[in-house]
Amino acid sequence: MIKIISDKTFDEERSLYNLKDAEVLNCKFAGAADGESVLKECRNYSVKNCSFSLRYPMWHAKKFTLKNSSMDDKARAPLWYSKDGEISGSNILGIKCLRECKNIIMNNCNIISPEFGWKCNGIKIKNSTIDSMYFLFESKDVEIENLNMSGKYSFQYMKNLSIKNSNLDTKDAFWHSKNIVVENSVIKGEYLGWFSENLTFINCKIIGTQPLCYCKNLKLINCTMEKTDLSFEYSDVEADIKGHIASVKNPKSGTIVADSVGEIIYKESIVKCSGKVFIREQKLSA
Repeated sequence: MIKIISDKTFDEERSLYNLKDAEVLNCKFAGAADGESVLKECRNYSVKNCSFSLRYPMWHAKKFTLKNSSMDDKARAPLWYSKDGEISGSNILGIKCLRECKNIIMNNCNIISPEFGWKCNGIKIKNSTIDSMYFLFESKDVEIENLNMSGKYSFQYMKNLSIKNSNLDTKDAFWHSKNIVVENSVIKGEYLGWFSENLTFINCKIIGTQPLCYCKNLKLINCTMEKTDLSFEYSDVEADIKGHIASVKNPKSGTIVADSVGEIIYKESIVKCSGKVFIREQKLSA
């Protein structure tokens, strides 16, 4: 039997600890007692139309939903060690949201959370906006679609990541990451993808200085590049670029094809570089 808890305010430590088989509706988690861990170790429950302003509200949660709710900046580290959950239609402003979580679906959410999604597994993010300084650090098996993301050091040390139809405004993204596919997206930032392995961009626009250096098995398929000087240094790369590349420097191996290149630099290399750059032949109309 489902227990209903509605239209109440909770501010004590572990107010609903170990809650099971329940719905929490229109409740407020805030107050003078300033208690933390209000919904810790809960199972098979849903939270709807609630607001949170206390630390560590949903740790060790299992089989849960969080819908049309809000967590303000006082809800520090709101979800850690949780699994098999769905978060939808919610605003989360708490620092360090999602840490060591598994199988979490996020849809139609607005997130402002530095250090979001560290060391997680099986995260799916759709139709959302996220501002995070260090986004998804050391996470794996992640799927992203229709995301507007801003931050700096995103997608670092990740494994098995798919991104589609997204806009990423970032810096130092994908460093040391493996098995990444980005499709139909815009990636803006500096020093993109350094030290990555098996990184593939399909139908993407890449903007920013010194991208894609020190990469292994890098692929760009039908992509465009803007303000991308000193690209591909010491990378093993196969690239088909529509339009112009500002400059290419010392590609380690592979082939780069573009409509034009501002400068091709083969000098001051500290490793043997055999990568080739070709200018695509333009067919002139009569």
